[in-house]
Amino acid sequence: MNDHPHPRLILGSASPRRLELLAQIGIQPHAVLPADIDETPHRGENARDYVRRMSREKAAAVPADADDADADDIVLTADTVVTAGRRILGKPADADEAQAFLRLLSGRRHRVMTAVSVRRAGRDWQRLVETIVRMRPLTDDDIAAYLDSDEWRGKAGGYAIQGRAGEFVVWISGSFSAVVGLPLTETANLLRAARATPGSEAP
Repeated sequence: MNDHPHPRLILGSASPRRLELLAQIGIQPHAVLPADIDETPHRGENARDYVRRMSREKAAAVPADADDADADDIVLTADTVVTAGRRILGKPADADEAQAFLRLLSGRRHRVMTAVSVRRAGRDWQRLVETIVRMRPLTDDDIAAYLDSDEWRGKAGGYAIQGRAGEFVVWISGSFSAVVGLPLTETANLLRAARATPGSEAP
């Protein structure tokens, strides 16, 4: 195995938010190679199992050298879902679905789950982070203005806490960066584990 102290880091996500979050803690990937996988939940699959599976399958799908025992590439992927009760709210397909999501989340608590996966030389590390978010009651005008902003596009649950929807959030319990798309403390720990001890389990 190559013992180079600085293996290449590949981010398997097209999300500019995850790239910005990594930059916030001084990490810049050598490459960005988004994974292309089927994100359909399995029948009866709960949200925790689903988000873990998504992040792991994304890591496996990244066209890098992570399956080569002689390679030192590190692949980092993540997946985020919003849950209201047992319902998984992914990225809305259109404005009508985004509106339905916002109406469902209005005035109530929900969970945001982000799973982070790291691969190196065929080994895997993973963490799941859950955050509870509560939104204030949303008026029809609130929802209409938010839909007009187009900020809901590509966002789990149909909103971006770091953007205009921050006005809707009364409080959170947990990791703010995980709601944005990447829990920074846990991600940094996983990357340290992969860089320092390839093949060992993350703490």
